[in-house]
Amino acid sequence: MSVVKSSLSETDLKTVGNALQGALVDLVDLALVAKQVHWNVVGPRFRSVHLQLDEVVDTARLHSDTVAERASALGVNPDGRASTVASGSAIGTVPEGWIKDADAVRILVTSLGAVITRMRERVEATGDPDPVSQDILISLTADLEKHSWMFQAESA
Repeated sequence: MSVVKSSLSETDLKTVGNALQGALVDLVDLALVAKQVHWNVVGPRFRSVHLQLDEVVDTARLHSDTVAERASALGVNPDGRASTVASGSAIGTVPEGWIKDADAVRILVTSLGAVITRMRERVEATGDPDPVSQDILISLTADLEKHSWMFQAESA
């Protein structure tokens, strides 16, 4: 039972709720992955990559809160628990230990690519049932694509 009544139909709410929950899981994991790499990056480009990783963390955390609060506003309980994130994320595992700067960049390009692919699917899925949620997903996808571009430029 939800204490918040949504203006969306049950079918639309399920579609939008799944999209928002999936986005939340990917964003929480992206913040964790970027922070893990941030703590362990080494190499000649350490400083620039280290700082760039924090920008990804900030973006993921900001948008995860927006996504979770949108879900709550619709009467959908957001779930950012570790077990939920671990079982539902599109992002692969990060290697243990020190991570060379070039490898750090590759990890982020791959991670961002996986998340962006799923975000674009969510943008498509939410267009008809809830343009408000779609707008949130469009905005966060644009920010993630900007980070992806910058990391790809690092590896050129």
